[in-house]
Amino acid sequence: MSPIVVGGPELFLGAGDVYVALLRPKIDPADPGVRQAAEQAGVTPEEFAGSGDVWTLMYEDGPGHGEFELPGARDVEADGFAEQLQAALASGGPFTVEAGDFLRIDARPAADAWRLTARVTPPEDEEDGAAAPRTVELGALPAAQLLADLEDFRRALA
Repeated sequence: MSPIVVGGPELFLGAGDVYVALLRPKIDPADPGVRQAAEQAGVTPEEFAGSGDVWTLMYEDGPGHGEFELPGARDVEADGFAEQLQAALASGGPFTVEAGDFLRIDARPAADAWRLTARVTPPEDEEDGAAAPRTVELGALPAAQLLADLEDFRRALA
């Protein structure tokens, strides 16, 4: 069992090794690695695991990948993004939806699918400054599957 990403809400857009995922990981206090780290830190595993309320954005575009935490992001904002994406998909025309300053989705219809492009902008690093934005071509994704994934994501947040 992985110590991270156990049961948190997750929105995965893409396929295979080209994707963008917005998720709220959870740390499993029963994981042996977490227990050991908690012991070294002098706290209980439950205290070490915390509330698991820090959102993360992960992306991969074949040769490159990355992930970063989104400090201050809240469930209500993630739900708002998913709701906007659902509404835009229902409109039937090209659209752009943004999740804060860190993720923009551009979409255009393609038969019974949507061709999605994600623009990922990592937050400024205190030491290195702003990381370069990255464009991830997610390709054509089936409309029905996108809507089902969004509904599942929103239900996990409720």
